Amino acid sequence: MRSLLALTLTGAVALAVPAALAAPPAAHGGVHAAVQGPEALLRLADRLRRLGEDGLDPRDYGIPADALAEADPVAWRAALRQAATAALADLLHGRVRDLPGRVDLRRDTGALPLAPWMAELAATPEPAALLDRAALLPGEAAALKRALAAARARIAAGGLPQVPPMPGTEALEPGMADPVRVPALRARLAATDLLVATRQPEDPLVYDEALVAAVRRFQAAEALEADGRIGRLTFAALNRPAEVAVRQLRVALDMRRAAAPPEAGRRIEVNIPHQRLQVVEAGRVLLDMTVIVGRPARATPMLRTRLAAVQFNPPWGVPERNAREDLLPKFRQNPRAMMEKGFRVYGFADGQRVEIDPTTIDWRSVNPERFPYVIRQDAGEANALGRIKFVIPNTEDIFMHDTPDRHLFRRAERAFSSGCIRLEKPMELLDIVLQGTAGWDRARVDNVLASRQTAAMPVGRPIPVRLHYTTVVVEGPEVRIRQDLYGLDEAYARALDAPRLPRMAELRTR
Repeated sequence: MRSLLALTLTGAVALAVPAALAAPPAAHGGVHAAVQGPEALLRLADRLRRLGEDGLDPRDYGIPADALAEADPVAWRAALRQAATAALADLLHGRVRDLPGRVDLRRDTGALPLAPWMAELAATPEPAALLDRAALLPGEAAALKRALAAARARIAAGGLPQVPPMPGTEALEPGMADPVRVPALRARLAATDLLVATRQPEDPLVYDEALVAAVRRFQAAEALEADGRIGRLTFAALNRPAEVAVRQLRVALDMRRAAAPPEAGRRIEVNIPHQRLQVVEAGRVLLDMTVIVGRPARATPMLRTRLAAVQFNPPWGVPERNAREDLLPKFRQNPRAMMEKGFRVYGFADGQRVEIDPTTIDWRSVNPERFPYVIRQDAGEANALGRIKFVIPNTEDIFMHDTPDRHLFRRAERAFSSGCIRLEKPMELLDIVLQGTAGWDRARVDNVLASRQTAAMPVGRPIPVRLHYTTVVVEGPEVRIRQDLYGLDEAYARALDAPRLPRMAELRTR
C-alpha cells in the first residue's frame, strides 16, 4: 500500500488515500461510512496512535494497521470504530474505575453520559477532533499534557543527568569546590532551568552563587527548604528519574477524568503527598497551612468525613501500636521522665483497671508483641496532641490536632506522624470553625484552654473533610510533582497498564 503521507506540490503534508478507501463510503458499510470520509478516518487512526500524549497506551485499544484498510476496508472500519469507542470512553470516564482504599477518588460519570458522545463519534465528519476535545475536557488537562510531553522528551534525549550524593550525612554547601558533583549538578539543572543552561560559570568546579540560586529555585519548586544546601532530600529530588514523572503525570491525567466536583460550600482539603491543608469556599482559599502526615510505615488513610467536634486540652489515649513501638523504648530508657511528661500506665487486676507506678515495672522484660498495659497521657503542655483536637469521625481513629513540637513544621519532609494530621495553625482553623458555632468565641476558648480542663465543643455546622492523595498539582503555569510517598501512584499506574477484557458490552449499556 502507498504511504499514508505524501507531499503536495506546495510542500505541505497531505494524506494519500488508499484506492480501496477512495471508493464511495457506502460501498464499505459501517456506522462511520456514511458521514466520515477516508481522509478523516486516517486522521482518526493517527490520533488513536497518539493516545500516549493523553497518558493512555495505544496498544490497549486494538488499533488496526493501515494496511488492513487496503486489504479489508469493512474490517478496518469496524476495528477502527471499536478502538475509537473504547478510547473515547476512557478519555471521558477514566481508564481506572476503582482502587481499594481510594475513597478520595470519586467519579461522577452520570454527569458525563457516554451516549451523546458516542452518537457524535458516529456522526461527526472529524472524529479525531472529537477525541481531542474529550482529552482536554478534565480541568488542568492541557497543562498536564504539556508536562507529560516535556517529561517524555527528556527521556528521549537521554534522561536527566544524575548527581552523585555526598558521602554519609554530608551536604554540598555553597562555595564548595567539587570536581565531580558540581559539574554534574550544573548539567542536571541545565536540563530544566534555562538560566543555568545559558550561563557560563567562571569556575565550573565551584558551587557558586548563580548555581546556588538555581538550587534554591529547584528546592522551592519541590517544597524543600530553599537554603541552597544540598542534602539527602535535595539529592533524592534531583535524581528522581524522568520515567517516574511520566508515570505520575499519566496517573494525574486519568484521576481527573469525570472527577466528581467538590462538595458545595466550605470544605477542608488535606493533600497528603504535598503535606498541606486548605480550607476552601466558593473557589477561594480561606486558610493554607503545612501539616505533618503519617510516615510510610503508618500511612495516613484516605478519608471523606466531616469535622464534627473540637476537644480542648485533650488527654491522649495511646493506641496499642504506638505504645509498644514508640513509647516502650522510652519507658525502658527513663520511666520517670515519661511520668513527668504526663504519661500514666494502667494494668488489670481482678478484672479492674488499676494505675501502676511506671518506675516499679521491669520494662526490659515487657514483650512488645503482647503489650500488657494501657497508656494514657494527661492534658498539658507536653501532651502529644497539644491543646486542641479536631474530631473527624472515622473507623481508623484518625484526627487532626495541635502539637507541642512546633519546630517540626520547618522541615521540608513532614511525613513522620503515626497517621493523624498535625496542624501548623490549629488556632486559625479553630477561628473558622467558630464562625458556625453558637455560644463559642475566642474569649470562651481562651478561658477553657487556660483552665487546663478537658472540654468538648460540637461544631454547629460540620465541615466536609477530604484526606486525599494527589502528587501532581497545577499552580498557575507550573506543574508541581511530589514524591509518591505511599506508592499509591505506582499502584494506580499498574491498574492503568493492566490488560482488560473487551468492554464493548459495558459501553453499550451506558
